[in-house]
Amino acid sequence: MTTIITVYGGLLLKAMGQTLLLALYGLFFACIIGMIVGIMSVLHNFVCRALAGIFVNLIRGVPMIVLAYLIYFGFPYLWNNILGYGGLTLTALQAGTIALALNCGAYMAEIIRAGIQSVDPGQMEAARSLGLPYWRAMQRVVLPQAIRTMIPSIINQFIITLKDTSILSVIGFPELVNTAKNVVSATFMSFQTWAIVGFMYLVVILCLQQAALVLERRLKYGA
Repeated sequence: MTTIITVYGGLLLKAMGQTLLLALYGLFFACIIGMIVGIMSVLHNFVCRALAGIFVNLIRGVPMIVLAYLIYFGFPYLWNNILGYGGLTLTALQAGTIALALNCGAYMAEIIRAGIQSVDPGQMEAARSLGLPYWRAMQRVVLPQAIRTMIPSIINQFIITLKDTSILSVIGFPELVNTAKNVVSATFMSFQTWAIVGFMYLVVILCLQQAALVLERRLKYGA
């Protein structure tokens, strides 16, 4: 094990950084997707709610590995060969970010929908009675209260997204699992390598869980 840490420790740490970077990219775009779809799902508009429901059910119904293959291999093939536009290629980082953003965005949409619906409807009615337009009332009154309940769930979703990055080793992204496979191939030390990788994930995830607990206590104190 000391040999792996000495020789490949820097490589594994770099791969951990790539994993965190991919998770951050995915979560950033997932928050945008989730906010749009989550708000659409609570609008008094059948078309918006139907589109939001289709997106959430479709994405959550497809395994992450299938989604990654579909975006990395399938979409460029569709664009270049079937549609005939040509010239489209996706890097592993781009495809991985899109896959994570879509997958995480579907779950984020449900978190945001639940957060908005947890706010007393009277808050929106009071804001509208004071003359605020719907979107301004949502922005100024409802969402600030909803975010208070959503943040712990968003951090938990980030932890799930961080672990989901390991699936993207199938498309060649140099994240921690993919790098660990290369280390195992070079050293034939399977148990030791995966034990180190598991410990690295554990440390990062425990830190995130602790941050979630601290943030949740502060939000409750602020309430």
